[in-house]
This record gives sequence, structure tokens and C-alpha cells, in this order.
Amino acid sequence: MTNIKLALRTLFRTPFVTIVAVASLALGIGANAAIYSLFDQMLLQPLPVRAPSELVNLSAPGPKPGSQSCSNAGGCDDVFSYPMFRDLERQQAALTGLAAHYGFGVNIAYHGQAQGADGMLVSGSYFPVLGLKPALGRLLSPQDDQSAGANFVTVLSYGYWQSHLGANPAIVGDQITLNGQSMTIVGVAPPDFDGTTLGERPYVYVPLTMRELMIPAGGRNVLQNRASYWLYLFGRLKPGVTMQQAARGLNALYRPIINDVEAPQQGNMSAKTMAKFRAKEITIEPGARGQSLMHQKTRTPLLLLVGITGIVLLIACANIANLLLARGANRAMEMAVRLALGASRRQLFTQLLTESCVLALLGGLVGLGIARLTLIGALAMLPADTGAVLHAELRAPILIFASLMSIGTGLLFGFFPAVHSTRPDLVSTIRANTGQLSSARASARFRTALVTAQIALSMALLISAGLFIKSLANVSRVDLGIRVDSVVMFGISPQLNGYTPARSSALFQQAEEALAAAPGVQGVAASMVPLLSGSNYGTGVSVQGFQNGPDVDNGALFDEVSAGYFRTLGVPLLAGREFTSSDVAGAPKVAVVNEEFARKFGLGHDAVGKAMALGGKPKSLDIQIVGLIRNIVYSDVKGKPRALFYTPYRQDTTLGYLHFYVRAARSPEQMLREVPTVMKQLDPNLPIEEVKTMPQQIRQNVYLDRMISLLSTAFAALATLLAAVGLYGVLAYTVSRRTREIGVRMALGADASRVRGMVLRQVAIMTLVGALIGLAAAFALGRTAQSLLFGLSPHDPMVVIVSVLVLAAVALTAGFMPAYRASRVDPIKALRYE
Repeated sequence: MTNIKLALRTLFRTPFVTIVAVASLALGIGANAAIYSLFDQMLLQPLPVRAPSELVNLSAPGPKPGSQSCSNAGGCDDVFSYPMFRDLERQQAALTGLAAHYGFGVNIAYHGQAQGADGMLVSGSYFPVLGLKPALGRLLSPQDDQSAGANFVTVLSYGYWQSHLGANPAIVGDQITLNGQSMTIVGVAPPDFDGTTLGERPYVYVPLTMRELMIPAGGRNVLQNRASYWLYLFGRLKPGVTMQQAARGLNALYRPIINDVEAPQQGNMSAKTMAKFRAKEITIEPGARGQSLMHQKTRTPLLLLVGITGIVLLIACANIANLLLARGANRAMEMAVRLALGASRRQLFTQLLTESCVLALLGGLVGLGIARLTLIGALAMLPADTGAVLHAELRAPILIFASLMSIGTGLLFGFFPAVHSTRPDLVSTIRANTGQLSSARASARFRTALVTAQIALSMALLISAGLFIKSLANVSRVDLGIRVDSVVMFGISPQLNGYTPARSSALFQQAEEALAAAPGVQGVAASMVPLLSGSNYGTGVSVQGFQNGPDVDNGALFDEVSAGYFRTLGVPLLAGREFTSSDVAGAPKVAVVNEEFARKFGLGHDAVGKAMALGGKPKSLDIQIVGLIRNIVYSDVKGKPRALFYTPYRQDTTLGYLHFYVRAARSPEQMLREVPTVMKQLDPNLPIEEVKTMPQQIRQNVYLDRMISLLSTAFAALATLLAAVGLYGVLAYTVSRRTREIGVRMALGADASRVRGMVLRQVAIMTLVGALIGLAAAFALGRTAQSLLFGLSPHDPMVVIVSVLVLAAVALTAGFMPAYRASRVDPIKALRYE
């Protein structure tokens, strides 16, 4: 305690040095704590369930002929058919239980309140396998999952129960309407459990056997169809069973089903593909963190940001070490006297290291505020659904991380100054004049090395930031093929409110007319697939003149759109016409295709007038191509053009959801307020989904690019500023210690410019050495980040040149003031002072 009190008194005797040190450390520790919090939540945090380390995720890579529905829970290699799940669940013996789940959109109506949300279809084994206990009532069990369409029960999430239903304990047994179906609430899930998929936050859990009632447009007979792949599976290992043993046990069941049951049902498959189909095996991976594509998408960016913030902290530590070395030189007399009076080197070393740790802890405390602000800023760049499942609070793991980092940095930057300051030459130090003590050569070399290292690290970060900035600029220059200015988009799903297809069609037409009649609206369009949402729908097609066959790629993306869709979004027609109000059910089927579709299927510029059909072996080519458009974006800003065709949504008599695009002459913000008002007049109980502007949608589509670009740029700027401060401090200290030498040089005839050149030469040498080292480090970072860059190489010469020029300018600016002061030394005063 005495050491701590003495350390605080010592630190506050030099408030400027302390404030600079604390601020530098706070920025470094705060940035690291914030990124570690994101890293922990997205990549490390296990599910809040019993023994999460025992959970395993199942995948089935290989050919999947038929239909696939892949979601944020994983890739298309991970999905299984419902019959396959039931076969494995019934017969497997390697796991204590096997569970399945599938996310879906749900319209919730309860006591006059209606809203859209995420829901989760789960097997009866879902909650038992996870080992969860209800917060209220009971959870779903295998008895709730026996017969298709017969289990009208649901479990609410704890968050929904608290935030929307007032944590009403009488909710159990009450009725709630989900997608038009009246369901009985049987319980509430435990606190902190938001499902097993990061990025999704289900409000309700519904038995898997209710799929066709919950998703009316999701296809019939999906519970019987072995060629419909849509379920994600996970299980819990039995005690003493390894993942390899569990995989062998499951594959002993899986392979006979594939070869004896499913392979004979396959048609139009080549021998090569059939061999791959028969050789399919189940793979098992750790499932402690659940199932989510977010784990794959964010791993590289977050690892890179962890590295970048670590570099920032190293630069801050180098700065503090330089400050402590300089202060240690000024305290050399104090150390010498204390040693002469009997203090041991161990006591002095402990005291100096205590001061460093106290300094670091102060920086850590301030850094917690910086971490929270950084987290809030980072979460603001994430899509709303992803940001909702993450939090900006600094929980226990982050506080522990910040504490350990504070102590570690205190030891890191305090060790060498403490060792150096407790080994003075007692005789020479006591004989010397106070205030004019000479620094040891080792100390001077160490300070120079620290600054050179700071410059090198800053160079690496500047180049990395430059790469991400240019990559984001390339993304922003992508020709989307559409005009997104002044466009507001939103979605409605009347089928989820129990609308029949006929009522849905009537509502869609009413919505188009009502929106078009709103003041200032220039155009209204609609589509089945929301633009740039990451969603895509695909199917096999037959095209006039194109030869289909086994293993021939005849797949194309598709969308169903309104009349005037291309005109409203500013998409020019290259040939033919777009859809009109006469393209309705009963009229001849028509389609508009893009350039890539025409290229892939050999239509060239003569696509208009050709015929096509859905499927590989249709009875007739019953769809006429009436228009050809240029390639435009579909689901991903950075995605390459793919074959795409459009059909009129009014020719689809089963469509139960639609997304609208409203182009207005007034500001989009005004239209954002107007749209809900217009739609409520049509049906006040129908939730409006994701009202936003098209620029907002684009920003969400490239949120990872934006987040890493902005954060890396901010951290690179911070690192460069800290390096400049460190360079300035070393040069200022060096000049002050070389006052007599400079005075002698000037007395012997050196002019001011030569003295300035002497100091700036030192700056140039440190900058050159640091820049060369930094270039090598930058190339290593660039290779790591290559998958995140768009439209440039990790060794882009323009980025390197600009970064070198920026660093040189900063270094010269930092060195100019000490050089100027050196040139103003009065030789007579300097020599008299000595």
C-alpha cells in the first residue's frame, strides 16, 4: 500500500506526463477491449446451455439434387431433408439426442398488437438436447412434435416476453396468433437464450411439424420430400464418445439410407455425380457456439482488427516507455541518493514497476469508457438484426480482459525503464550537476529503437487502412445498374396474417395504387426478392436452343416483379419491352432476362422472342422472353453478374409476400414516415417489414467492408498520432541533452540550417528504417486481408506510395519543432550553462 501511495504522489508531481501516458494507454486498451468484446461475442462465447462443449453440429457435403433452402444458420452443405432427420433421430445411438431447427419470418398478433419478427421451427428434441429449463411454464418436448399440422403450441423467448408482454406471468395458456394460426403459449424460454443461430433473435419457437402452416408458400409435402433440403441438425455427445466415434456411428446409418433409399430415386444424374452422391458422409464439428454463417463471415475481419488494435497498444506502450526513460534520467539523482542511503535495488525496482502498473491501471479505467464508445460505434455499423443480438455493455469477461491487459502493459513498458533507472553510477551521478545528467548510451539506443518500431508499426497500419479505404471506394463505385437515390423500400407478408392468395394479390394491387397516389411519389415498383438483401432464389430452366443434360449447369436466379419495375428503378431495356398491367394470371407467360442469362444460354442479342420454361424437362417451353436488360445487382453489391430472369408477380397466383420500392421527389426521410401511414390505411394489423432507404440497404449489404475500413482507418490514424508524439518526445529530449554539443558546433561556425539538418537527418534515418520494416509487415497483413479486399491487390502501389508520403509528412512535422529549437540555441548561454 505504501508503494501505491508513493507511486500516486510521484505520478501527480508530473501531471502533464501522467495525463499523456494515461490518455495513450486508455486509447490503446479501450480499442483492444472493444474489439475483444466483439470477438468474444461473435467467435468465442458459447451458447448459454448445459455443457455446451458436448454439442456438435452435423453437415452433409455433396450433391443435393432437388431444392435447397439455406439460411444464416449455415451453408448449403449443412442442410438435411426432414425424412433424413427423422431416420437418423430414430435409429442413431452415438448421441444422447439429435435436434433440428429452421428459422422463418413470423407475424405475431396478440391482444390487438401486431408485429413482424423472427421465429424458429424446432424439433421436440431441441430444448431437451440443449438441456434448458423454462423461465415460465414448460418448453416444447417430443410429444409436441408428433403429427404434421397438429401441434398448435408455442414457446416465447424471454426477451419478447419481457419487452412486449410486460413479463406477465399469466401468459401461459393464453392464445397468440402466429402467421394467421391461433397457438397456445405453453412457456417462456430461459433468460439470455436467443436461439442457436448468431444473427437471428427468434421471438417464438414452434414445433417443426407446423412448417407448412407457418410457411404457406414454402412448398407442399416438404415433410415427406427427401429431395427438399432445409433443416439444420445438431446433437449432444454421449459421455465418453468422441466426435470421430459419433461420426462413424451416424454414417453407419446414413450411408445405407443414401445408397438403398435415396440413390434409386435420383434421375438425370451422370455416373460421376451419382458416385459422389453415393459417397456422401456426415461430418461433425464442435457446436458449442451454435450454428451461424456469422462465425465464418466475421472471423478474418475480427482477427485482423484484433491484430491492428494490438499494434496500437504496442505503440502506446513504446511511447510510455520513452516517457518513463526520460523521466528516469531526470530522477537519476534521486535514485542515486536513495541507493547511497541504503535502499536496495530491489526496493527501487519494485517502486518504479508499481508506478508503471498504477499508470497502466489508470489508463485501463479510462479505457473502459473508450471501449464502450468504440463498441457503440461498431455496433451502429452492423445490420439491425445482427446488432440486436450483440451488446455494448462491458461484461465480466471484458472487464477481466481489460484488467489483465492493464497489468500486462504496465509490466511491458515499465520493465526496462525500471531496470535502467536503478543501475546508475553512484559516484558520477552524485558528482554531476543536477539537471545536466547524461543519458546512458544503452538508454538512448533503446529510445531510438522504440521510436523506429513505432514508425514501422504505423507504416503497416497506414498501408492496411489505405487498402481497406480503397477497397471500400471500389465497392462504392460498383455500377449497380439501378438508380437508388430517393428510393424507399419495405416489405409486407399478408400470407403470414392468414390472407388467402387471392386476398394477397388484391392487397398488393391496392398497395401499389395507394403508394402511387401519395404526394410526391414518382414511381412504385415491387419484387418478390428484396434487392441487395443477401437473399436469392434460383431454379433450373430450359431455354430454346440450349441443350440440357446430366451435369449441365442450367441454373438461373429469378425474381417476380411488378409492371414498371425496371422503369422505376432506372434500368434501361436493351431490347423488347418490360412488363405491363396486362401481364396477369391467364395471360401468356412472359419473362425478361439479363445479359448474363442471354450469354449463358447462347441467346446473344436475339433473346427477345425466344421461349423458355422452368425445370430441366418441361412438357413445353411456355414462357416467352419479351425483354433484355443489362446486368444489375441482385443480392450482393460485390457479387459477379449471374444469369437472372424476371417474371410478372401478377402471373403467380400463390405469392403471399412482396417488397415495394417507392421513388419520391421529396426527401427519403419524409417518405419513411409516410409509408407506414399509407399501409395502415389498408390493414392496420399488417406489420410493415424493414422500412429503409435503398442507400441504407446498400450500407447494410457491405457492413463488414464499412466496419473494417472505418475502424482500421481510425486505429491507423491513432497509431500514427502516437508515433508522432513519441518521435517528437525523443527528439525534444535528445536536443535538450545535446544543448552543450549544439552550442559548441554553433560556436565553431555551424549555422542554424546545418543544426536543423542534423536533427532532421536523425528523423529521416529513423523514418526510413521504420518504413522499410513496416512495408514488410504491411505485406504480411495484406496477404491475411486479401479475401476482404475488393478490386485491388494487397500490394497496391498507389496505397503504398500515399502511405509512405503521409508517414514522411507526419514524421517531418513531428521533428521540425525540436529541429527549430536546436537551431535557436545561443552558443554563449549554452556553454555558460554547462
